[in-house]
Formats: sequence, structure tokens, C-alpha cells
Amino acid sequence: MPPPPERRAHTRVKLKVPVEIYVEDSNAPLRGATADLSLHGCYIESIFPLPVATALQLKLQIGESTLLIVATVATSDPQVGNGIQFAKMLPEAIEELKNLA
Repeated sequence: MPPPPERRAHTRVKLKVPVEIYVEDSNAPLRGATADLSLHGCYIESIFPLPVATALQLKLQIGESTLLIVATVATSDPQVGNGIQFAKMLPEAIEELKNLA
């Protein structure tokens, strides 16, 4: 049986990048790391995933650059993690992510 077709427009790169996750109405960020990363999203492993459609603000640390990204939880896998879809970011962040592929 062939693998399911790829749904993503951009290939995700297996890459652990430190991330701070800010959820609305929370004062303290959640900290973690990406499992993979692309121009339009990432996967963050967590044993306590967030619900689908949760609005987030992310800070990704790539080398010397800190990327600020507005995002939404796209998938929630119990005790595994979250698929995150990027919604808005600065042009510099877009260029930084394009350079990863």
C-alpha cells in the first residue's frame, strides 16, 4: 500500500529548534523544541498538547535569530504533540525559514 499523499505545500525539515509558546491569557511561556520545521508550520512534541484552534505566539531561536510568529494549533496528538500552522510573521522570519530547506 503506498504512503498517503503529502498534504503540506512546503517540505518539513527534521530540526530541533528551541521554542517559547505563548498562549492567550497565560503569563508564562511554555518551552520546548520543534521536531520538524517548514516555511508554514512545525511540529512541537509535548506530552500535554494544546487543543486544535488554540491561538499562539511563538518565539523560535534559530542561531542568532529570534523569529516571532503568530500561529494556530492545527493538530493535537494525545501524549505526542501539536502540529502548528504559522499565520503571520515578519519578512525577515520568512527569509530565515526559507534558508533552512
